[in-house]
Amino acid sequence: MRPKPIPPRPGQESVWDYPRPPRLEATTRQLRVEFAGEVIAHTARGYRVLETSHPPVYYFPPADVETRFLQEVGSGTTCEFKGAAVYFDVVVKDRRATRAAWTYPRPTPAFAAIAGFIAFYPGSMDACFVDEERVEPQPGGFYGGWITRDVVGPFKGVAGSMGW
Repeated sequence: MRPKPIPPRPGQESVWDYPRPPRLEATTRQLRVEFAGEVIAHTARGYRVLETSHPPVYYFPPADVETRFLQEVGSGTTCEFKGAAVYFDVVVKDRRATRAAWTYPRPTPAFAAIAGFIAFYPGSMDACFVDEERVEPQPGGFYGGWITRDVVGPFKGVAGSMGW
């Protein structure tokens, strides 16, 4: 059963107005990921994926990611819209965040612009920021959405949302 969307205020977006299949759009917002005292990624040349009931997922160009901190892991997943994903552990000194980032090396044509771009689970990192606002991770741990003040839900991932 679809939940009742929270009405957005001026300057906000409702995730219930996002499309399905998802939409890809470029963003010039400042995006930053921090882990174990390091800036893992920082860009103003990212993309965001917008999908019904999900906060945006942000993708970083590989040139703006400290890839020396990424270790590819053996297994991935497949998204019906974006294709086959490859996952990374984020490793800094003695700290490891397991399967904390992912990429689509050969995404479907609709998502070709993010081929090789890297996304991060904000709940696995020490902090993630959009324009200096610290984000909240999308609930549930399975999804990688970044919640900011300008996005309203309810968000998929909370208890009872599997059928949304």
